[in-house]
Amino acid sequence: MATKFVIEGLKAEIEGKEILKGINLEMNGGEIHAIMGPNGTGKSTLASALMGHPKYEVTAGSATLNGEDVLEMGVDERALAGLFLAMQYPSEIAGVTNSDFLRSAINARRGEGNEISLIKFIRQMESSMKGLEMNPEFAHRYLNEGFSGGEKKRNEILQMSMLDPKIAILDEIDSGLDIDALRIVANSVNEMKNEDRGFLIITHYQRLLNYITPDFVHVMMQGRIVKSGGPELAARLEQDGYDWIKEELGITDETVGQEQEA
Repeated sequence: MATKFVIEGLKAEIEGKEILKGINLEMNGGEIHAIMGPNGTGKSTLASALMGHPKYEVTAGSATLNGEDVLEMGVDERALAGLFLAMQYPSEIAGVTNSDFLRSAINARRGEGNEISLIKFIRQMESSMKGLEMNPEFAHRYLNEGFSGGEKKRNEILQMSMLDPKIAILDEIDSGLDIDALRIVANSVNEMKNEDRGFLIITHYQRLLNYITPDFVHVMMQGRIVKSGGPELAARLEQDGYDWIKEELGITDETVGQEQEA
């Protein structure tokens, strides 16, 4: 069955403050969707709510992956179903090496009795790290501990390539990357694109989309997707900013500022 991810009427709040006010989005395998928008409009909240972050309470709507309601699942069940989130701020976990973490995660997805062999795992990890131009020593370092911002982002992409998700959500994966690292990360994403996998890329900048061409670009403001288009929409946002969209919708800087404070 071809991958299909459908979000309908999704609303979410934090500490009683509504952030998502009705998100509607449909994605298919083989598609790359980019979400852009000013700060404080709910982009990262969308990523966190979809993955089940306990800080965010979903109050309405649905999100289904191949017909299954992921909002009814625990975080681990969402990952097992094929959702993946490359986080904006990856956590450091002392005492757990990269290789141990990844092998445990892979085996959890494969199930008891179908664990990946050590040799196969090592070969896959070495190949993926080589493609990301990562130092082989990183396999034996504690998860993200002492990593630079760019190294943490590459490590997120390494996890994505090893875990083979159906829907990969990349939350500002380009932040903290220099131009060479950006190119390497983008190449890895492009190589992973296939008919069974879709990407939801959250970004502020056109520069990432110079390397990863999206099929669809969506603009979020005030907790909603207010405009959608193709790659040309991202190019116009890079050139003209968001003011022209605000004018179309009657959104003032004051209301956007209030959202950012929230």
